[in-house]
Parts: sequence; structure tokens; C-alpha cells
Amino acid sequence: MAIEQPATRPENPRFSSGPCAKPPTFSPTALSSASLGRSHRAAEGKGKLKEAIDLTAEILGVPEGYRVGIVPASDTGAVEMAMWSLLGARPVEMVAWESFGEGWVTDAVKQLKLDARVHRADYGQIVDMAALDYDRDVVFTWNGTTSGVRMPHGDMIPADRAGLTICDATSAAFAQDLPWDKLDVVTFSWQKVMGGEAAHGMLVLSPRAVERLESYTPAWPMPKIFRMTKGGKLIEGIFKGETINTPSMLAVEDYLLALKWGQSVGGLAGLMARADANARTVWDFCADRDWIANLADDPATRSNTSVCLKFTDPRITDGAAFAKAVAKRLEAEGVALDMGGYRDAPPGLRIWCGATVEQADVAAMLPWLDWAYAVEIEALAQAA
Repeated sequence: MAIEQPATRPENPRFSSGPCAKPPTFSPTALSSASLGRSHRAAEGKGKLKEAIDLTAEILGVPEGYRVGIVPASDTGAVEMAMWSLLGARPVEMVAWESFGEGWVTDAVKQLKLDARVHRADYGQIVDMAALDYDRDVVFTWNGTTSGVRMPHGDMIPADRAGLTICDATSAAFAQDLPWDKLDVVTFSWQKVMGGEAAHGMLVLSPRAVERLESYTPAWPMPKIFRMTKGGKLIEGIFKGETINTPSMLAVEDYLLALKWGQSVGGLAGLMARADANARTVWDFCADRDWIANLADDPATRSNTSVCLKFTDPRITDGAAFAKAVAKRLEAEGVALDMGGYRDAPPGLRIWCGATVEQADVAAMLPWLDWAYAVEIEALAQAA
């Protein structure tokens, strides 16, 4: 029996979790003022880099005294830079509840060989952050991009901690309220919530992190792109637009456009509201159906950006094959691109609901998910 397709299609079918959808107002012609063919160290280039830093700090509400810098290699580069530069002075608590957190565990345990305690939780769950020893340094992700689980708040992080908190916030920044007083290092990339181009990372340092940098020298050799101090003092230029290596000025222009769009929709509050509305649309869809559910067990820890879903229909015996078939069918129809779950995650789908996605597109896509599920379930029944 033929299953009728929905009548409406999303205007923008891009639901990838990175690189993510561009802002709705994006146009390549808007990049015509990029500082192309010019040195990034010239006044014009440094001015644009400094503007990107200042707008980032303004929208996110980064406190006075914190440093914000543009660094190489996306969020990964920013996290690595922080870990290799700051860790080793104290024992460390390594926290992982998804793939990228596991990557930082590997760095700490196998590469840096630190005195590390590792705390893990399964996909869909979160580590008991209140049980950690914050007199040790703590490395964790705020939002698990591959698991759809996020920190509900930062209340469990003590204000009088002796260690540093190093937070990978790449799928949280600009969509979730980060408690800056509880975070000493925050990293993220342009390609997530703001829909910027990949390859550039952001590194935010608290005064406590700066003090560590200026008072502690790691035992291992430091690659050039990780070096943030010279002669025992912070290289302040990194946080004023004097990047360590050459950035893409086209990507910088693109990020500036995204930041200005973010201001136009109400700044951080507006960006968070857009992500919340997108995610709520998906959550409500799942609540009305018995064959699909949020991967996050606790509603308080559900991500509002990388919404991860699992199929719960008992007739589905091969979850990976079924999820792949649904995602492939949606892509073939041009109604949902790049919605497959992360390769290391449990079988399912991952719908990016960050601020650059329009709620109308989420709402238009979900009936197609109903349709694809029905088609694939019928195919299973016929094959039985």
C-alpha cells in the first residue's frame, strides 16, 4: 500500500550538527566586504578579528577580565590548546558522556599521561557532576553533541574551587546560558549555533586560567600553535585579534555576519529562545508517538541544539540499519539532510535545532519523518 507523502516541504532541509545551517539571512554576496588578499596583520584585518572577538564577548555576556581569543583548528584546537597548556599542575577529573568527551579522556590519560580520574556515563545519561573533586582540574563537555545530553546548570560547581574547570561548550555557546563564574576555560567553534564556517575555534579564559598560564610551565614540549605565553606572561595580542597563525578572512567575515544576525534576533536571549522553540517542536512530536523517543533519559538534561532520538518500536530488530534507511529516505526526498546519528552513538537520528534553524522548517520536516518511518516499517513487515 502506498503511503501518502506530506504536502509541505521545509524551505531549508539542512539539519546537520556541524557544519550547521547558515543564518536565515545569509547570502554569499554579503561577504563582498571581506578583507581578501590582505594581510590579517594589517590594520583592516586585525580590526575585523578584534570586532569578532568583541561581538562574541558582548553577545555571550563574557565578564570583564576574561580573555576571548580566536585560535586554530576549530573547537578541537581550542580544547587541545587549553589541555596541553594548563593541565599537569594538579590532578585532574576527566568527564565523558559522549564521543568528544572520550577524546579528551584519551588525550589526558594516553597522551599527557596525567594523574587522572575518569568519570563516564552512557549515552543519554550524564555524570553526577556534584560528586567530582573541584580541587582537582575538571575537563568536561557542557553539551554532548553526539548524545544530545547537556548540563542542566552549573550550580554543582563550587565558587571556592581550587582547580580549574575546562569546558568544551561547542554546541552550547549562543544557545544555552553558560555560568561564566563557574567556568575557567570555555571553548567553542563558529560552525555550530552561529552557522559559521569551520576551522576556527574560540578560547575564553578566566583570570584564574590566566594566572595558571603565567605561573605554571608544563613538563612536555609545546607546539607553536598552543603557545599562549612568552617569558612567563600571557601573549595578550592573541586576545586582541593577533592570531597565532593565518586565519581565513572570508570565514571571519562570515562569522561577523552571523554575529550581527544574532544581535538582530535579540542577542543571547533571542538565540536561546529560537533553539528552545526548535527543540520543543521535536520533543512534542516524540511525546505524541510510541515509536520514537529522546535519547536523553532526563528531560532536564535534554539538549536544545543537538537533539538525539532513538527508535523504540519493538519490531525494529536492527536499529542501525533502520535508522540509516530512514535518514537515507529523507535525504533522497530532499527534506532532511545529514540527520543520521553520530557513528559512535546508539542507532538513531540527530536533528540540529540550533538558532540558525527556522522553527517552520522543523515543523515541516517532522511529518516527513512520520512518512519515512511508516514506509520503512511497512518494508520490514513485507520482508518478514
